[in-house]
Amino acid sequence: MTATASEKATDRVTFWDMVRPDPDRLRGLDRVGRAVGLMAWSRFREHVSIGCLVEHHAGVRPQHPALRFEGREYTYAEFNAAANRYARVLRDAGVGHGDAVAVLLDNRPETLIAVTAIVKLGAVAAMCNTKQRGETLAHSLRTVDAAAALVGPELREAFEEVRGDAGPADGRVWFVADGGQGAAPAGYRDLDAESRDLNAGNLSETARVTKSDACFYIFTSGTTGLPKASVMSHVRWLRGGAGMGLAGMRLRGDDVLYCALPLYHNNALTVSWGGVLAAGATLALARKFSVSRFWDDVVANDATAFCYIGELCRYLLQAPSKPAERRHRVRVVVGNGLRPDIWDEFKERFGIHHICEFYGASEGNLVFVNGLNLDRTAGLCPLPFAVVAYDPDTEAPVRDAKGRMRRVESGGVGLLLTKITNFAPYEGYTDADASEKKVLHDVFKDGDAWFNTGDLVRDQGWRHIAFVDRLGDTFRWKGENVATTEVENALNAHPGIEESVVYGVEVPGTDGRAGMAAITPAGSLADLDMADLARHLRERLPAYAVPVFLRPRPEQAMTGTFKYRKVELKREGYSPEDGSPVYALWPDGEAYAELTGAQRKKLDAGKARL
Repeated sequence: MTATASEKATDRVTFWDMVRPDPDRLRGLDRVGRAVGLMAWSRFREHVSIGCLVEHHAGVRPQHPALRFEGREYTYAEFNAAANRYARVLRDAGVGHGDAVAVLLDNRPETLIAVTAIVKLGAVAAMCNTKQRGETLAHSLRTVDAAAALVGPELREAFEEVRGDAGPADGRVWFVADGGQGAAPAGYRDLDAESRDLNAGNLSETARVTKSDACFYIFTSGTTGLPKASVMSHVRWLRGGAGMGLAGMRLRGDDVLYCALPLYHNNALTVSWGGVLAAGATLALARKFSVSRFWDDVVANDATAFCYIGELCRYLLQAPSKPAERRHRVRVVVGNGLRPDIWDEFKERFGIHHICEFYGASEGNLVFVNGLNLDRTAGLCPLPFAVVAYDPDTEAPVRDAKGRMRRVESGGVGLLLTKITNFAPYEGYTDADASEKKVLHDVFKDGDAWFNTGDLVRDQGWRHIAFVDRLGDTFRWKGENVATTEVENALNAHPGIEESVVYGVEVPGTDGRAGMAAITPAGSLADLDMADLARHLRERLPAYAVPVFLRPRPEQAMTGTFKYRKVELKREGYSPEDGSPVYALWPDGEAYAELTGAQRKKLDAGKARL
């Protein structure tokens, strides 16, 4: 794998990088101390939970703003009271400890209030991906065996498609109006109407929630091709908030963090909201990300921080300059996926002092955080991890004659493993078999256990890493994980496709990997209706999962163990060495059309809009 010039500059982190002067490091040492204190509190006390932390802030800073949304502000006292009223409705309907409650709501205050209500009861908020439809959504609901559902007008149509097949009992489906406006339709209970006059005091159930109890199910794509529900416990969520909000961003109570990412995404739910709660700060929530409104919203909310994914940063860089992008008070941003090639430009253009890049997985047990404000790194982790050699053909870690794995040298690229310990347990998925498949045993000695992240990283030294690539049957595009098996199933369901192999390919000027499929037509290529195929895929897949490129092949190459060979396909991308045609589906296109030489040059130059 060849590194770019900017990537070569980040091969190693030196001692001098670690000790170079930075006023923020000294200014925020008390925040680091508080993070350590919160983590110690979570280690030695059993009844530690999100609900307890919300109640703590409502008690000690009742009038401090907890949440801002479209001009409205909720104090910690108001936020806690609203969550208590929602919780009483759910409790009176029989929702209790361990029950999964499906949350089908977009970004708005009611979503966070409802989530808080659910976890106050010891129940689990199943954060449904709002882009899922049909069988994918039904599978998610079945996976967690949802005992109840909260549905907004924005997701009602999607829920109705699967309600009879995967929805909970009708007596436990609530309609959550947007801004309290609108009556519940037939077949739904009205959460706002039922909660309006209820007692707003704290519930006794919250004090009985333990730190090891699950609080969230976060849906992620895996090698099965359909979503898996990763388990988030209260203690892992609280430690994540302390690590990100206090040790990483050094947030204080007077900070305001602007979040335009969806709440079903861990960057929003855990990193952003968790960091804010750890500091007793304010979350400014946006309904959705908008390039044109982003900086105006940041200024209007007086934000001092915001969260990102790499693609968001690239969109902002591609947008025309505007005065608001330098009028803000943002000093720190937090997120993942900011590529080295745009790191410096992003920091300089928008006047951001600290980019708190991190690395973590919803189902993982460790997180790396750039708390020392170094450039082009995902940061460090003090807990045990290893970057080991792997086989690029099998995408599996290499074992020696004794069955042990080998760490790569500093500056090298390898597969990231994180050690499973009592302090850093692996919570995995709701599916025990799927969880076990991610664990490697006897890695360096008999009896040890390590979580296989499935990600390639660069070992930068001094316990720092930089993300390089993702292995396995998922790739990331448009900020979402795409499961190749799910896309292959959708392709193979079309009568014109006999066989398909799906993978992600790099495209200059974009983050993640664009979806590409090597397809074998059922008949002749000329008979394959490219417009019908595009319609077919858009009806069955989220927009981000629809392949951008198609590469017709008479047959698919396989390994000796009957696995599809994807290494060469990924390497050649949309420019096959044999000169065979490639078809592209542009964002505003109705059909796949053969890629022209001019279009390919535009892609190579990073100027194509995908």
